[in-house]
Amino acid sequence: MDKETLLKRASSASFKRANGLVLRTINILREKYNELEVVQSVVTESGVDEGEFTDAINFLSLEGYIQLRRIGSHLPADIADISYKECEAKVTAKGIRLLAGGTVDDMIEV
Repeated sequence: MDKETLLKRASSASFKRANGLVLRTINILREKYNELEVVQSVVTESGVDEGEFTDAINFLSLEGYIQLRRIGSHLPADIADISYKECEAKVTAKGIRLLAGGTVDDMIEV
């Protein structure tokens, strides 16, 4: 196996791991919104860097597993438009279903 193939596999595994870790962390208080800066500090302790974190937030949001809103106004948010530090997130019903094993997504390590 060549170096490029190994890097792609490692990156893919890292992406799946980060997605799962971020989703599970947000789920801890599923009935409340969690400030993403706090979530980021927790997952950093598990080895997820800021780039992986923002990639995971973007993916989970686009797939409908989490719902983002602005901290102050509670208006819907997209990290493509504002910093994740200004956002909070909550797991959606689709995200809860995934975590409970009701659905499968091969891009998320649950």
